[in-house]
Amino acid sequence: MTKHVAVLMGGWSAEREVSLMSGAAVTRALNDQKFDVTAIDVQRDMGSLLTRLYPKPDVVFNALHGRFGEDGCVQGLLDILNIPYSHSGLLASALAMDKVMAKRIFQMAGIQVADHVIATSGTLSKTHVMEPPYVIKPTNEGSSVGVHIVRSGDNTERFSEPGWPFGTYVMVEKYIEGREFTAAVIGDRALAVTEIITDRGFYDYDAKYVDGGSTHVIPADIDQGLYDEIMRLALLAHQSLGCRGVSRADFRYDGKEIYILEVNTQPGLTPTSLIPEQAAHVNISFNELITWMVDNAKCDA
Repeated sequence: MTKHVAVLMGGWSAEREVSLMSGAAVTRALNDQKFDVTAIDVQRDMGSLLTRLYPKPDVVFNALHGRFGEDGCVQGLLDILNIPYSHSGLLASALAMDKVMAKRIFQMAGIQVADHVIATSGTLSKTHVMEPPYVIKPTNEGSSVGVHIVRSGDNTERFSEPGWPFGTYVMVEKYIEGREFTAAVIGDRALAVTEIITDRGFYDYDAKYVDGGSTHVIPADIDQGLYDEIMRLALLAHQSLGCRGVSRADFRYDGKEIYILEVNTQPGLTPTSLIPEQAAHVNISFNELITWMVDNAKCDA
């Protein structure tokens, strides 16, 4: 019997457009593999979503990004409905999305994080809360939405309301000069290490999703010891948060120490995304990757 897969995409977060691109790519792959596919552009109407999920599909492929789709909310709904879904469960999703809690867990696991403080946007608009350069991040957004580097002499007034739309509290993190690396995890296996090179200062939203925004070097041109250690840390971070399915861990390396930036439990599946690229590097096609994620879907109910 053909498996029925509902693909959730869109949503109303700041990452809606990226989610639509991921969802479209996933839908094409599932159709290629002869699944029975229902594509659902999720709106802020739970009654409508529940209607689209009846009769229940065999699996939900969660291609949502950002708030609601990536932070445990939709995972909790699917747990209640007892529908297996791709990617991590409620708790791991919520922890990974909460940058403060995620850093605490990484530290407890022995993974190095950059020095950081939590400040209000109001305080930050008036003064530096640590010596520049530092990075300002919303505490619960993905895809580098709202992330800025502040250097000496920069004006911080833009971080006052209403210029800062991401809530009262802000994570302020020491900027780590150096190189940026990322590693994907599928199940219990780290795939590869990619170096991300961009002239934007860091791997921001445009660097991630605009053609030509960044260069991906895979495998990263680094010594084997460093390569293996990044792979180890990516898997450790995945396991420490309780992730399942697919995740991606991002790191900075200053020439001496490796610092984890975050774990993304709903990494992009667009034409410029890193997960499909790393899968291809280890001879896993995009269609095979998506099929594996469907076959390994679970819920916490």
